[in-house]
Amino acid sequence: MDKWDARFIQMAELIAQWSSCLRKGRAIGAVIVKDKRIMTTGYNGAPAGVTTCRERGECMRDRLAIASGTRAELCYAIHAEQNAILQAAKLGISIDGATMYCTHQPCSVCAKMIVNVGIRRVVYVQGYPDAFAMEFFRETGVLLEQYTPEPPRETK
Repeated sequence: MDKWDARFIQMAELIAQWSSCLRKGRAIGAVIVKDKRIMTTGYNGAPAGVTTCRERGECMRDRLAIASGTRAELCYAIHAEQNAILQAAKLGISIDGATMYCTHQPCSVCAKMIVNVGIRRVVYVQGYPDAFAMEFFRETGVLLEQYTPEPPRETK
């Protein structure tokens, strides 16, 4: 990991603050980078024109007692990784060969999309309970790296 990885992870963490998700620890951000340039960003939230969980004042997944990492279709939000990929498609930006920086390990649905759009490397901070996603990355050769910040250097 280098200073650029740290910068783009910081950006993903900033983007995550825009999330409309109410679940604790589930504000997620993603940044797609190519040649050290930000191509697109995404955060988890409801599609355009749909009332967000924050606006509704409740999380449907919490109300239905849906465990994390299961039944992704039962949620008003689109995942951060999906939103970043969709933004590239909408704007006509090629992300083939890019790196994606995420606050969390992508789920298996996002992993499939990441593989198909040609992203070659994914750097994430926190794990996610989806071992099936790891199989996609392993089988397709997409490099998956967990980011760990460098310890602060001692100064004299």
